Amino acid sequence: MNAKTDTDGLGARSGPLQGVTVLDITRVVAGPFCSMLFADLGATVIKVEHPGDPDYARTFPPFVGAGDDQFSAFFTQFNRNKRGITLNLKSGDGKALLKKLVAKADILVENFRPGTMDKLGLSYETLREINPKLVYTAISGFGRTGPNSSRPAYDNTGQAVGGLWSMNGYPDLPPVRVGTIIGDLAASLYAAIGTLAALREAERSGKGQVVDVSQQDSVLTLTENAVVRYTVEKDVASPLGNDHPFVRPYGQFPCKDGYVFFGGYTDKFWAITCALFGEPEMARAPGIDTMEKRFDPVVAETKVKPLLERWFSKYTKAELEEMAGDQVPLSAIKTIPEVVEDPHIAARNMIVNVPVAGKLIGMFGLPIKLSATDQSIFEKAPMPGEHNAEVLASLIGVTQDELERLKASGAI
Repeated sequence: MNAKTDTDGLGARSGPLQGVTVLDITRVVAGPFCSMLFADLGATVIKVEHPGDPDYARTFPPFVGAGDDQFSAFFTQFNRNKRGITLNLKSGDGKALLKKLVAKADILVENFRPGTMDKLGLSYETLREINPKLVYTAISGFGRTGPNSSRPAYDNTGQAVGGLWSMNGYPDLPPVRVGTIIGDLAASLYAAIGTLAALREAERSGKGQVVDVSQQDSVLTLTENAVVRYTVEKDVASPLGNDHPFVRPYGQFPCKDGYVFFGGYTDKFWAITCALFGEPEMARAPGIDTMEKRFDPVVAETKVKPLLERWFSKYTKAELEEMAGDQVPLSAIKTIPEVVEDPHIAARNMIVNVPVAGKLIGMFGLPIKLSATDQSIFEKAPMPGEHNAEVLASLIGVTQDELERLKASGAI
């Protein structure tokens, strides 16, 4: 790969993607999260921002520090471990610099509306002529093809048009968006998978390609059984609150200090649960003695649910988890503080300290654990253009005098 030797002067990171060079011209989350995964896994990721209009996620709270030293922890969480440069892609010099960088890169990730890069004269077809092995990853609301491809989109757009919003919430109430930016995150994850697959193909064949990922497509795949329920039975998924469409008991139940998830619906788990709570005979009680009977919504509501609520109400979340142990699927519904302080999360190294404005701030770590690879070292997110000189000089030989000219012209 071109970048394996060129990135040595950029403080190349260790990891399975060491030597892979990524040009990241994305902003906010759908895109930055994708390239963050590459950086965490050892790639040299160069975040490209407009010199006068950097990624506006830099203005998202929470902030660390004050005054000129203030920095967004939100931005850091999705842009850690990257190098930062500024390029005005509307200027001739900016376009020329990006093309030179493309010649040295393995991957380019963008999340503009389809057609934007074409208008800039930086389409995949143009960049492919410079670097035939380039993997060009495009993340958008509706994808690069189809009648809606040019429509603007946010995360909520993906949730709305992918069907997920319509089936989330409580019965007989308006649907509710999922409480996180699941459209952005899902698209980034699929983009990461697709990019690595295309990179593998480029290494084998010498030919790059476009990785086209849409938020709508990505969200659609998160709807579990909704599509086949409709295509097979014309059953339309709708909000069910904390219930499952057919598996029961499988949901949220109150206890002494909050709520737990309980999913002991099989005959095996049901018998163990009855014994745990001192009523083993309930596993053989008429009307609830088989999984099929407990799946019935009326039986679940009138017989199973009251029984579980009577049992669970006597104990705290922690006590119920301790009782269940490794025997039945019962978990506390944890608050974010409880998750952050969870000993198991700590054992998995899933809260990591990342420098932000001179302080170490805890944020989610890398969920991919590789048995033969050391855990990542987490570095701060870059300031806009922080590594202009380092990147442009190391990768494409831009001199100090040329850097000054480019800066004065507004190209960087």
